Amino acid sequence: MFRDRKEAGRMLAEALSFLKAKKEDVVVLAIPRGGVPVAKEVADALGAPLGIIRTRKIGAPGNPKLAIGAVTQDGEAITDPDLVGMLGVPDDYVREEAARQVEEIRSGMRKEGGDSPYPSLAGKTVVVVDDGIATGSTIRAAIQSVKRRGAATVILAVPVGPPETISKLSSIADQVVCLSTPEPFYAIGESYNEFGQVEDDTVREILRRQE
Repeated sequence: MFRDRKEAGRMLAEALSFLKAKKEDVVVLAIPRGGVPVAKEVADALGAPLGIIRTRKIGAPGNPKLAIGAVTQDGEAITDPDLVGMLGVPDDYVREEAARQVEEIRSGMRKEGGDSPYPSLAGKTVVVVDDGIATGSTIRAAIQSVKRRGAATVILAVPVGPPETISKLSSIADQVVCLSTPEPFYAIGESYNEFGQVEDDTVREILRRQE
């Protein structure tokens, strides 16, 4: 059990301390909004730059909570072909929903403080951080996007996630650091004493201090 996101971030930083020796080659990317306070602690401890990678899930027709894929801020959609095929989801729906989610991302970017670009990732060790994982669809999209931007190594770092999801993501990321894999897994917030919503102002302030 973590007291809050800051404590979880500090504990993750300890687990990632092996990266301190090559901090010049490390970039930390947070999944907003909940991942930002966690990633800040990691970036501060490693002496690494902090950026944001924004993703949104693509929900199934008539069931938006069921993720059939996800999209990143650069418009790249990654879907689950088995689920899409099983549900008979038309290609037009995927394209239209992906475009809608990209617009949601851009709206969030404006609230968070503008269209800040990714830091350069070519040849870097990139640590993708969130406050926890449930289904893993948005994290999967983030990892794929980071790889396509030329990262040499992609490390997924999260405080908590379900064992099966963590196992699947281990085949996509070069390394996964997860502090807790409860079984059965109910919700990310179950692993925190304090798990309030992270506000846009908090994200803006953390990013401003990193400049």
